[in-house]
Amino acid sequence: MQNDAHSPSEVSGRLLGIVRVVVGGHICDLAVQSMPFDSDGERAAGGFFVQGNNLGIIVDDAATASQVQAQIEAGTAEAVRHLSKKYLN
Repeated sequence: MQNDAHSPSEVSGRLLGIVRVVVGGHICDLAVQSMPFDSDGERAAGGFFVQGNNLGIIVDDAATASQVQAQIEAGTAEAVRHLSKKYLN
């Protein structure tokens, strides 16, 4: 891992991989986790998350490959917005 890289978050779902995001020279490695979503809406619907110092992306375990890709892309865009506010403002 490079200088200033954030460690992937603790994985509570199935680890699919890591997305590396670079914003303003800061490197953040985001763990992409697959988890089943509750149909009653009690669990978050996925996407980028911040929990303490942990950052990551959650995708729906029951999603198709193209849906997972779309969820990762959307989560990455959310992460870039969050990190831009943190590091560039």
